[in-house]
Amino acid sequence: MVRVAIVTDGPYGERAYENIKEEFETCFIELEAPQGIFADEIEISQDKLGEIRSADIVITYTLHPDLTLELVERIHRDVDWIIVGAWRGEGFRKQLTGFGNVTAPDNMCDLEENGTPSFDEFARKFGRPVVEVDVEDGKVGDVRVLRCSPCGATRFVAEALKGEGVEDLPVKAGLRVQHYPCRAPKMRLFSDDECKKEMAATMHSEAFERALRKG
Repeated sequence: MVRVAIVTDGPYGERAYENIKEEFETCFIELEAPQGIFADEIEISQDKLGEIRSADIVITYTLHPDLTLELVERIHRDVDWIIVGAWRGEGFRKQLTGFGNVTAPDNMCDLEENGTPSFDEFARKFGRPVVEVDVEDGKVGDVRVLRCSPCGATRFVAEALKGEGVEDLPVKAGLRVQHYPCRAPKMRLFSDDECKKEMAATMHSEAFERALRKG
């Protein structure tokens, strides 16, 4: 069983923890954010480092860039893969992904398998949404979530669309996900001006469109 560690230095990551722990052994670790934009020394206790290093997959929601970089530098040799959920700027992203086993996705809804067994096991459950839809008399019956966004938005949309007419269902899915209280725009994940909710809406719309095509 893949073990996941979710690391935060602020208010983000709890929703992902609640969702991911339903499928994998998951721990939630809070670190203290350094004071100020630039930090000379980053302190991370050995106990917390040990707990983080015991995971196969580490997901960081740390907002302070110095803390994120320091953490990645200290643990990347000890874990299979690190997913950086909050980053700012293409330069910083390249610095992070340069460690080799680090990904910094534009959107946490965009994770897919990469060939690493533990990462693939995780990404088969969480990442780019995949659903199956039962249609009964032109309406949505059951919706099975095969792969959910880490934050749980896919399950929210699936539940909300039960009983809806299938006409324009992909559009409805895209609209529904924008009602989910997504926190990612506040984390400033993007290197461009595209709204994360719009990206998430597109991915969920496409998931329901594919499901209807498969019948």
